[in-house]
Amino acid sequence: MVTDTAELLPTRPARAAAPAPRRYGLRAALMMTASGWSANQFAALLGAYRAAGLSDAAVNALLAVYAVGLIPGLLTAAPLADRYGRRPVALGALALNLAATLLLMLGAGSAFWLAPGRLLTGVSAGALLAAGGAWVKELSSPPYAPAGTETVAARRSGVFVSLGFASGGLSASLIAQWAPWPMVLAYLPHLVLAVLAGCLARRSPETRPEGRPEGRTATGRGSARAADGRGGGTGFLRAVLPMAPWVFAAPMVGFATLPGLVDGGLTGWQVVYAGVATAVVPGSGVAVQPLARRLSGRSRLFTGAAGLLVMAAGFVLAVPAAGYGQPVLGLVAGAVLGAGYGLALTYGLATVAVLAAPAALARLTSYFWSLAYLGMFAPLLLGALAAAFPMPWLLAATAGLAVLSCVLLVLLGRTRSGRLRPRSLRLRP
Repeated sequence: MVTDTAELLPTRPARAAAPAPRRYGLRAALMMTASGWSANQFAALLGAYRAAGLSDAAVNALLAVYAVGLIPGLLTAAPLADRYGRRPVALGALALNLAATLLLMLGAGSAFWLAPGRLLTGVSAGALLAAGGAWVKELSSPPYAPAGTETVAARRSGVFVSLGFASGGLSASLIAQWAPWPMVLAYLPHLVLAVLAGCLARRSPETRPEGRPEGRTATGRGSARAADGRGGGTGFLRAVLPMAPWVFAAPMVGFATLPGLVDGGLTGWQVVYAGVATAVVPGSGVAVQPLARRLSGRSRLFTGAAGLLVMAAGFVLAVPAAGYGQPVLGLVAGAVLGAGYGLALTYGLATVAVLAAPAALARLTSYFWSLAYLGMFAPLLLGALAAAFPMPWLLAATAGLAVLSCVLLVLLGRTRSGRLRPRSLRLRP
């Protein structure tokens, strides 16, 4: 599913760079699309699995299993990528991602395979976000890319992940609606994409800076300390903690919770509607990127605050959509939530790109993604609270929490002594 890193000192890569026209960054970025695709292809099939006999509790548990695997995948792959290299860890994670989809295909014959398939999907997607995200950023920067491309490097992985989010769910839902053996064929496009991504990326060079991270100064906390000037990890936490869980809380509500609340009058078309929702929500996050770049060129903090306020507006629109069961309004609310996601993701990856020391980029990236993916539990939390409170009330309360998070983000951002200068955040169109 970002910003400039001009303040980071250039580092000498582990091996000599190849000529820039090879476009290594774009080739490796397709792995990130495969990661996002694998995440949403299952979410678009929730209605189909329910129709096949799985209970709501089982479906919700399978959604949660993904996040349970993803966070350890992030936190494990990041130090491995910083120590042993981005390339072997990212390609290994891609192979695991492909194997996870094969297990989900076996789940069409026996639900026993769905849980390990979802768990491995989370582990592999997390490893790709950490190791692959760092690899794509470094391959998209000099000396592996032409001079002047530094400003597109950090946002490239986020854009390609979002493209995977948008495409995977829609593709799976359309196949499940009309093709035979839907629980098998719906996963076939991801297999093709993962193999293609691996073939393109395997010829890209290693980019890990020479030397191993030393002590805590090479970790995410050390990076944050250096940027913040106050010690500890307060710089990183103040910059992203009020916003990070919302990065995925908003889109998850948009395409996992809202479709089930508004599709009562879509008999026979629920699967397609869910697929359209999984495309609209992250798709609007991609579409908002030009605006996010312009906003970041003026104020990175304003970009994060704007993302939270746009999310709040999306939750407000979701209130009447859920209350009156309006599918069209549900898609509008989802698009607004997706736009907020795009702005928030831009802000988060921008912050990581500037705070991380070169040798610890994968690690600090994994910290951000781990915090962001906590938001994937939002549908489960709302579902549990819905037993005691009407869903429209819960969505309205969520909108209020997003506004409060925005206020907190701004207050903490204005008090940080290590604020980034606007000149370092300009983005290329």
